[in-house]
Amino acid sequence: MTSSTPPTASGPARFGLVGTGPWAQRTYAPTLGSHKAVDLVGVWGRRPQAAAELADAHGTTAYDDVDALFAASDVVAFAVPPDVQAPLAARAAAAGCHLLLDKPLATRPDAARAVVEAADAAGVASTVFCTLRHAPITAAWIAEQAGADGWFTGRADWYGALYTPGDDAEVRATTPWRAEKGALWDVGPHALSVLLPILGEVRTVAAHGGPGDTVHLVLRHTGGASSTATLSLTTPPAAGGVAVELRGAEGVSPMPTVSGAAPEALAAAVDSLLEAARGGPAHPCDARFGLRLTETLATAERSLASGRAEPVPEH
Repeated sequence: MTSSTPPTASGPARFGLVGTGPWAQRTYAPTLGSHKAVDLVGVWGRRPQAAAELADAHGTTAYDDVDALFAASDVVAFAVPPDVQAPLAARAAAAGCHLLLDKPLATRPDAARAVVEAADAAGVASTVFCTLRHAPITAAWIAEQAGADGWFTGRADWYGALYTPGDDAEVRATTPWRAEKGALWDVGPHALSVLLPILGEVRTVAAHGGPGDTVHLVLRHTGGASSTATLSLTTPPAAGGVAVELRGAEGVSPMPTVSGAAPEALAAAVDSLLEAARGGPAHPCDARFGLRLTETLATAERSLASGRAEPVPEH
């Protein structure tokens, strides 16, 4: 496929899936396999046996050669660690495939930028699957708040209990990048994906560590507002939860509570990506937005090391 031959409106788009881990098994493959506008044509993974098992479970083909999967696909969905995803996504874009990307796009700005440049050069559409930007309830709330003026400050708290007694070893074995990079990179994209479209891009970040992998961020935004984010995967289970709250001239606005939204949100991400691939508007949470998330989180990482506020690169 080339960028001049988008998926047809009359039939399902050919989707390839890159990845075989828990996220691919539990969310991506079932959602893509059941979506009426999708033909799941194949799976590729770094572990051929896992790819064969996942493909067999969903009645599709396991590919040994990732480039062959790209050649057979209109769209490629990625469910692999970010620094595996980025170079493969650039290759998929160069092959003319539209991109359904996972968050974070990458953990290095140069790797994220390469994906954006490849997508731009090929003229392909992209969407980064930040769950709350695609789940209908929260997406509508974000859009409503982004259209309002007078926000003074906001907070986004992600308290995850991923590493709890009994499943720590399993999680570390199946998703080692999360154990290595921690909450900043795993749930930080979720927090920023809500705050940035409402309060504006981040000018400076001050980051401080807490218990376990907990990170506290203080953000100054281009519109003059400030916000905070607390991110953790090592929260005691009884203290876990997610909360976003905005305060401004019109009062206080809490984000609606959602649970179990991933499959519905992923189906919505597929819909928005196909719309863009067929000439419709690009979703605001695209690869370029994914680059901004990576740049902001990399700046927070520098702040953790330096102990002072750091400026986010301007575009």
